[in-house]
Amino acid sequence: MKLRHLMFVLPNLFTVSSIFCGFYALSLCAGDAQPAALYQAALSIFFGIFFDGFDGRVARLTKTQSAFGMELDSLADVITFGVAPAMLLYQWALKSLGFGGLFLSFAFAACGAIRLARFNVIAQRNPHGGGSRFFVGLPIPLAAGVVISMVIAHHGAQGGVLPESARGPVAVAVVFLSLLMVSTVRYRTFKDLRLSRRSALAFMAILVGGVVIGTQLHPAWVLVAYFSAYLLLGLVESAILLGRYVVERRTAAAEALLDEDDDQDDEEAPVDEQEVL
Repeated sequence: MKLRHLMFVLPNLFTVSSIFCGFYALSLCAGDAQPAALYQAALSIFFGIFFDGFDGRVARLTKTQSAFGMELDSLADVITFGVAPAMLLYQWALKSLGFGGLFLSFAFAACGAIRLARFNVIAQRNPHGGGSRFFVGLPIPLAAGVVISMVIAHHGAQGGVLPESARGPVAVAVVFLSLLMVSTVRYRTFKDLRLSRRSALAFMAILVGGVVIGTQLHPAWVLVAYFSAYLLLGLVESAILLGRYVVERRTAAAEALLDEDDDQDDEEAPVDEQEVL
């Protein structure tokens, strides 16, 4: 019995470790944070993504899923992938924008919290839907991953304080990420991924792409490329699904119109025969 209780604690330890990473990142961003401290904060959030990626898997592996674990995971995500990246963004790029920069940082954290609340509501309505193939909206850890990849890439490629000319594009990226989190764009969970020749080739292509980017450009840009590719994958697949939905609706409307015309012809036919008689 005690061993069973310890197994319930194990996935929560991963979740708490993610909270610690977020808290440590916040402490590094406090005050007049220097570029080196902001880089360390980005790395801390990256380790938080690592711990967050394993807590659910450990819970499923040990069959210790619980409502408590789900709620704790959501609270951890708000801290580590909502508040901490928002503070990092404010100190790294948005502070010079004044209240506008403060509001954009807040919007990132707020949209992340809204996205998590929606996810919890969907999970409660579909308790057996853990094998869903898609997320609704960009997952908050992935949004945080885009943020830290930009910080890591800048520090690795250039270092120092972010140039003023780059702060505007970063602000636009923050707005884009915030909207994606609360959108209905569908992103793959990859829970249905199985080892096959096709998946192995895709994995090799991803590795080769990372090696090419790391050798031809800079290793720091590899994370940016991977997270950006995931963003584009969701947008492209959602656009394709939307196109199919529009075509199906138009086809259904056309078929309904044809059926209505056929029904009218059938109703008019007896009347014509009576007139002939």
